[in-house]
Amino acid sequence: MKLIGLTGAIGSGKSSVSALFARKGAVIIDGDGIAKQLQQKGSATLQKMVDEFGDILLESGELDRAKVAKLVFGDADMLKRLNAIMHPAIGEEILRQIEANMATENVVVLDMPLLVENPRDGMSGLVVVDVDPEVAISRLVQFRNMNEDDARRRMASQASREDRLKVADRVIDNSGSPEALSQQVDDVWDWFATLPNAQAGAGSLAQKSK
Repeated sequence: MKLIGLTGAIGSGKSSVSALFARKGAVIIDGDGIAKQLQQKGSATLQKMVDEFGDILLESGELDRAKVAKLVFGDADMLKRLNAIMHPAIGEEILRQIEANMATENVVVLDMPLLVENPRDGMSGLVVVDVDPEVAISRLVQFRNMNEDDARRRMASQASREDRLKVADRVIDNSGSPEALSQQVDDVWDWFATLPNAQAGAGSLAQKSK
């Protein structure tokens, strides 16, 4: 199994790149998707969030994601409290999915927004989807109907563009046309074949140096 990290800032188009890899046969482990599954109505994780933050549910009993976003983005303490609930649960499910693929010949893409902030051991390579931050914010406002201030707060809570590019093994520039993006994905897919298989313990959180 090859285990490829895929990351990028909010609005970079990481999900589009992930979908293109999936079309080529990659197994996608979607960090955001796992988080949403864990936060489903009636789940133990959602109850922990309610216990921690109070009134964060819609009348339907589902999570009010917009309300949580207002609470945590721009407030480092609130974000830390949310991460303390979510990160262990997400990490457990990620490792379960990696283990299920370990003995295969699959290309497994770990699609996560915070791979630079929370690096993982034993991966075959790290791909960063890159775009100018102002372009990303414009796309978030135009295509996802996000408030510009909210978009900037979310981006500020992530690693800087410079830090992300510094640790990338390959960079996919998503500032051009869909055709240009597809060509880069083709090139990076060919590069995957040259990479070593994932190491034992792949996907575990890296031990941060003190």
